[in-house]
Amino acid sequence: MAHDHEGPLARLRRGHEELVLRQLRTHGPLSRGELGRLTGLSRTTLYDIVAALVDGGAVVATVPAAAERRRGRPVEALTLHRDAGQAIGIDFARRAVHVAAVNVAHEVIGSTSAAHGAGLTWEERVDLAARLVGSLAGGTLRLGSLSGIGVGVVGPVRGPAATPRTDSPSGAPRLHEDLPVLLGKRFGVPVLLDNNTRLAALAEATWGAAAGVQDVLYLRLSHGVGGGLVVGGALHRGAHGLSGEFGHITAEPGGRRCSCGKDGCLETVASIGAVLDAQPTAGDLDAFLATLPTDPAARRLLDDVGTRVGTVLASVCNALGPAVTVLGGELAEAGPALFDPVERALSAHLMPVSRPGIDLRRATLGEVGGALGAIALVLHDSPLLTRYHTPKSVE
Repeated sequence: MAHDHEGPLARLRRGHEELVLRQLRTHGPLSRGELGRLTGLSRTTLYDIVAALVDGGAVVATVPAAAERRRGRPVEALTLHRDAGQAIGIDFARRAVHVAAVNVAHEVIGSTSAAHGAGLTWEERVDLAARLVGSLAGGTLRLGSLSGIGVGVVGPVRGPAATPRTDSPSGAPRLHEDLPVLLGKRFGVPVLLDNNTRLAALAEATWGAAAGVQDVLYLRLSHGVGGGLVVGGALHRGAHGLSGEFGHITAEPGGRRCSCGKDGCLETVASIGAVLDAQPTAGDLDAFLATLPTDPAARRLLDDVGTRVGTVLASVCNALGPAVTVLGGELAEAGPALFDPVERALSAHLMPVSRPGIDLRRATLGEVGGALGAIALVLHDSPLLTRYHTPKSVE
């Protein structure tokens, strides 16, 4: 009879171990108390599971440095063993490749970028990405230990394991139909794929301006306008990979024709190109931003852009109720000249009961956000890292 009960009990314990490992993989360093709240395990069960994982080498317990300690007994932080696995993120932007590497302890190993011309083939882009990955951490990154690669691309993507659509309304370049296979052959590990702007939203909720926040709305104002949603701590993609296409919400009825085929989309007034078209003497974005302190016309233009952005964001916030709204992209470099009218419009168009909860933040991760979000995609969504633990396997 004892043999009959051994299987279910062993499976239950294994399930508890994987639950703890998954939370550490997703959230990074956690205290036992935080792990208890996230897993719902009893104190006795949790401490028993954690002790076994620490003894086996899969989990490492550390105490804060003396300078960081508060009064009382120091609280240990639990993390996955840094040598247990690594993840690579690659962002294939329109004219550049960005890469980053993170270990399963959520420590960023390195990041780098390289611009390229419009005519580069997908095979050449993959070659460029491989060279950039090889340069990370001073060339000491152990590619053989990689547990997964997350990849960001321009345009709608049906899902993390799907091939991107090639009929993108946002003008994305046609993708190699076997891009995940091409990358998998190059690096020898499975590949997860998603929209790069949507991945930047996940990155900001993992490492950036909204780190640790479960419900985040992200909008990027760049050469295109798009964004992403993190709901309940997970990336929301939508049924057809179209979640986050905020740039194609109507901001100016009857306005300019958008690349998507509609008129008056937010992208037609709040993208870099739209702003420069409205201020042709500026030349480029850096020059335009430099004129803001002394040029009333430039400030009025940005005030109008910010008002339209805030109005669109308010509609999305009224529907979804995010805890934090993050604004990023090159246009966000305008600072208060953009953020002030955005916040005013948000306040004016949100439901009154929601106004005290406005939390508008500036993105902090910059151009590497898409690559870091691709890593977060692996750490959050992939089962690859949940079963790496075997006793003493990482010693």
